Amino acid sequence: MKVLVVEDSQMVSRVLQRLFQTSDIPLETIFCSTLKDAQSVIDHQDDIFVALVDLNLPDAPDGEVVELMLAQSLPTIVLTSSYNDQRREALLKLGVVDYIVKESRFSYEYTIQLIQRLIKNQHIKILVTDDSSSYRQLIRKHLERHLYQVCEAEHGRNAIEMLQQEPDIRLLLTDYEMPVMDGIELIQCIRKEYETSDLKIIGLSAADNPALSSKFIKSGANDFLKKPFNYEELHCRVMHNLQEMELVEQIKEAANRDYLTGLHNRRYLFDQASGVMSSSASTCLAMMDLDLFKSINDTYGHNAGDAVLIQIADLMKRSFQRFLLARIGGEEFCILLPGLNLEQSALLMQHFCQLVHDTTFEFEQQELPVTVSIGLAQKQSDNLTKLMNCADEMLYKAKESGRNRVVYE
Repeated sequence: MKVLVVEDSQMVSRVLQRLFQTSDIPLETIFCSTLKDAQSVIDHQDDIFVALVDLNLPDAPDGEVVELMLAQSLPTIVLTSSYNDQRREALLKLGVVDYIVKESRFSYEYTIQLIQRLIKNQHIKILVTDDSSSYRQLIRKHLERHLYQVCEAEHGRNAIEMLQQEPDIRLLLTDYEMPVMDGIELIQCIRKEYETSDLKIIGLSAADNPALSSKFIKSGANDFLKKPFNYEELHCRVMHNLQEMELVEQIKEAANRDYLTGLHNRRYLFDQASGVMSSSASTCLAMMDLDLFKSINDTYGHNAGDAVLIQIADLMKRSFQRFLLARIGGEEFCILLPGLNLEQSALLMQHFCQLVHDTTFEFEQQELPVTVSIGLAQKQSDNLTKLMNCADEMLYKAKESGRNRVVYE
């Protein structure tokens, strides 16, 4: 997919091109400077994701390029050098995603962030709960302009049913005054099941009650909007709540990942293991250790040791995709294998042991000798510590009996 940039200023085009190159936007950029060139691109390209356009072009001085893009149902962001309230209102009503003024470098950076947001929004579900069908349709129209997936509910009980049917809903917009179950009751019910970081809630109301916003927040809402609200305020509130949710998720992910290999860490293993073990009648656990790893660090340096750990982790990710993997310390790894008995697990580990032996590990054009020893145990209870201790005993026997092998009970 592509971003079409229609801009006649070479300086602005260069700034945007640099920002696109340094961003992680997975889209190809196409630059053109006239309405005619933009029409030609549209005629010959069928995978344009979003258009970023200037209003004043040599052959289109009155924003005709916007009508061209909207006629193609392309999400369109206006980037202009002049601010005009009436023009801005008219363009937003016409259906542009946003109206951004070229005031500073921040304006261009915000534009890039907005495109990144649009890419993410395609996979985000939002539930709109309001007994007014016209208001639901208005909010749906605003949200779909930013490419969100939108679900609707007529009242609180209907919203709870929708959340059960669509568990991947990330954000709820709910009115206050509704039949069957009002917005406050809905939030109180939801917060018994969902943490504030798992499902964001924005309360809505047209009631002239200054205490209502605090009532929403105290009941478990993350934010509040008073009706009627304008399009940009809705967009900003939704975007900021989703960004906060994503930031919390990033922090949680960082806390549960090993920084070097990208595998989960010991904390995550212990958090998840009880659920994994209790859900399967048969579960095995493998403890894996790199053989003579200290000699690799002593001979080739710690950077070489890190490179080996990264390569081993990559092999593990490919070999054990459906299992729970963790680096639990130094050169030691753990694999939890639900649904496999001891013989099946042993065969899988023996294949991996041979794979490591046959793989060429390199660091700075030097081949490094790498093998692993693996101890394997089958659960007798849902106690992870006991299972790890048993597998660790088997690992010790694998080391004592010559390394580069799998030992199990």
